[in-house]
Amino acid sequence: MPEQPVGETLAKSVLNRAPLWTRICAIAGCVLMFASGGTLVAGQSLLSKYTGDITNDALLDTGAAKAGKKDIKGPLTILLVGIDPRKATTPPLSDSILIAHIPKDMSTAYLFSIPRDLYVEIAADEKSGLRAHSNKINSAMALGSQVDGKIDVVNGFQVLAKTVTNYTGIKDFDAAAIINFGGFKKIVEALGGVSMTIDMDVKSEHLTPEGTQRPRLRSCPISGNCAHPYTGPQAYYKKSTKPVRLQPWQALDYVRQRYEFKGGPPMTDYDRQRHQQQFIKAMAKEALSKDVMTDVGKMTKILDAAGESLTFAGGGNGPIEWAVALKGVNVDDMVTVKLPGGGKFVPGSNKYLGEEFVPADLAQEFFDAVKADRVAAFLLDHPTLVNKDS
Repeated sequence: MPEQPVGETLAKSVLNRAPLWTRICAIAGCVLMFASGGTLVAGQSLLSKYTGDITNDALLDTGAAKAGKKDIKGPLTILLVGIDPRKATTPPLSDSILIAHIPKDMSTAYLFSIPRDLYVEIAADEKSGLRAHSNKINSAMALGSQVDGKIDVVNGFQVLAKTVTNYTGIKDFDAAAIINFGGFKKIVEALGGVSMTIDMDVKSEHLTPEGTQRPRLRSCPISGNCAHPYTGPQAYYKKSTKPVRLQPWQALDYVRQRYEFKGGPPMTDYDRQRHQQQFIKAMAKEALSKDVMTDVGKMTKILDAAGESLTFAGGGNGPIEWAVALKGVNVDDMVTVKLPGGGKFVPGSNKYLGEEFVPADLAQEFFDAVKADRVAAFLLDHPTLVNKDS
């Protein structure tokens, strides 16, 4: 899987030459539409309004961020975190944690996930009074956000970023984003759905075939802790050999599932991670399609939703500057990586603690390859880590 030269990437079609950050942010609604050469499709004043609303460089509490604005040059690492708070007073759990690595020549990108239930040492934090302890990594942001009786999402993100750094050894993220899935739903609706290849048969834990909420079991009240609290007919996503059109509710429901695999072993959170990565690419292609790029009304709806769903930090550089800097990266070149793992239990018992990478040495070698900017060579030696959609 050799890295493609920038010249080869730039030789592809105009629609496919939109910048990587556009594609990554497409799932969050930050559709900063550029044609080749960095020419704005939407008006500069319109984009400035939206990018100003979503930018908060305080997320990056790192040495690189504090050094001030600098040129955007590879290699680069970007931390993307998805949260789904039920209300503003609820501590945010990081339900999705993804890292994008762009090599020095900035010709492609590698996207990999950190399991939400990965059992790690949560970083200590003076501001929230948090002590270092072992727990599932998705608790780091929630615990770190509880400051003086209020919810401080920025501090929570900083605690999560520090925890990820301590675990992987990947330091000083160059950019970061928080994606609020509450606002994200409106973005998918504005796009009118996506086309995806369904790589496994999946039944929905949550919705009926019509897209409505499945009834809750009487034996499991809302306050109850049931493994499978719903009953009745389920939405079903059949394995396909080519992309199928998913309505907005179907796409969001499909990438949410991690419980049941029809006719086979149970789904795992690793399957859900793969589907989320595939969804990123599908959403990016949808957002950059001719139908969207030439529809000002649809684009405005997407950008409106972005203001409700995305917080971006670029180390002193805004989303537009990032988009221009990454204009040579093609969405079709994006490689999604799967790091294998399984459940971690208390030694000698069946008590579940969370997830762990298996083998652990392989995951650490991959993280080391990210730090040394030699991911392409590492994946050539370990081709099974590349998702089939790549």
